[in-house]
Amino acid sequence: MTAAAPKGIIIAAPRSGAGKTTVTLGLLRALAERGTAVQPFKCGPDYIDLAFHSIAARRTSYNLDGWAMSAPQLRGLVSAVAAGAEIAIVEGVMGLFDGAPQPGRAGRGSAADLAALLGWPVVLVLDVSGQTETAAAVALGCARFRDDVQITGVILNRVASERHRALIAPAFAQLGISVLGAVMRDAQLTLPERHLGLVQVQELTTIEPHLDRLAACLAKSVDLDAVRALAQPARLPIDAAQTSGLGIRPPGQRIALASDAAFSFNYPHLLRHWRAEGAEIVPFSPMNDEAPDPTADAVWLPGGYPELHAGRLASAATFRDGLRDLAARAVPIHGECGGYMMLGAGLEDAEGARHAMAGLLSLETSFARRRLHLGYRRATLLADCSLGRTGAEVHGHEFHYATILSGTDDPLIDCRDASGQVTAERGARRGSVTGSFLHVLSGAAP
Repeated sequence: MTAAAPKGIIIAAPRSGAGKTTVTLGLLRALAERGTAVQPFKCGPDYIDLAFHSIAARRTSYNLDGWAMSAPQLRGLVSAVAAGAEIAIVEGVMGLFDGAPQPGRAGRGSAADLAALLGWPVVLVLDVSGQTETAAAVALGCARFRDDVQITGVILNRVASERHRALIAPAFAQLGISVLGAVMRDAQLTLPERHLGLVQVQELTTIEPHLDRLAACLAKSVDLDAVRALAQPARLPIDAAQTSGLGIRPPGQRIALASDAAFSFNYPHLLRHWRAEGAEIVPFSPMNDEAPDPTADAVWLPGGYPELHAGRLASAATFRDGLRDLAARAVPIHGECGGYMMLGAGLEDAEGARHAMAGLLSLETSFARRRLHLGYRRATLLADCSLGRTGAEVHGHEFHYATILSGTDDPLIDCRDASGQVTAERGARRGSVTGSFLHVLSGAAP
């Protein structure tokens, strides 16, 4: 018997900063506290929000990225990981219709695109600070902008008072748009941030009480039964679960994975895919001066915040010696963004102090001379490496403030942005050691 398609909704907003994450986390925890099996997802390439989702819902959250992943990959992932969930909740990205630029046509990868692909309805979060009836006009514009996207209700956020709510609600009633709830303005509901987004969940000792506070707020201010009732089954082909390949094979059968507060930007769908392909993942902590498993046949250093822990990493002799021993044996070692910087010769922190890194690549980077690098990337591999064979294409995202001071290694990738323009990012390779600033989401064979 074919399993029923999972039901879901997408939490979106007209713009960034409207409160999508706050509302999503509150809904996830409130529904989980009721005993509801709720599957979280994040639209787009964000890697920090996923950890918050996972703790709130008590179920691993996954990225659904309409720019980097194909429709079969998206549908396959939804079919596989939402099986058994009573409802899936997707947190949108940026504004509802905002996507990456594409040559000659509109953007792609928006929350609206995902809603149209899966057939899941949208619940719009509206920051109504300084507004009354205009909030309804914004919602109406979003509802009419695309025929293939269904907005089924709104949650008002940052409401000043009950009187403020009373001034807003009649306009929605006239339009026939359901107001599912209203969240009052409360500074205690916000989470701390830093230069790449939210402070990582593992650094917050008060995360459980915070999530419980959010859940209590949403349970009181939003009609949870109405939210659940809006969820619709995903539009999935019968064989959706068989189409979830990501185009990136495991870099080895036994993969040593750096995993701690300095290296935590993993994409769960990629690790899940590697395990499904038969790989064993062995975590280790560079910050605790742990060496990668000496029996590993691949090492993966994900992105993170090495710049915040550069002194500690520079003194982690056991870790660095373990890396060098594996490199001397030609074991493939790959670093993404923060992991890439760790493989380099040195890292200059925000105060201008240089810290010696692993020295397996010649890369020198600086956070004292900050410059934002942000956007989707499509890269062609210039050599065989942990990401695939020469000529293969990988799809990823670049998001960092580091500046490259120097580096003389051979390039790893030919890289272009979402609009097809050549970017400065080339990565580096030396022997079996490779790295780049890309956070890779998926790939395609040459």
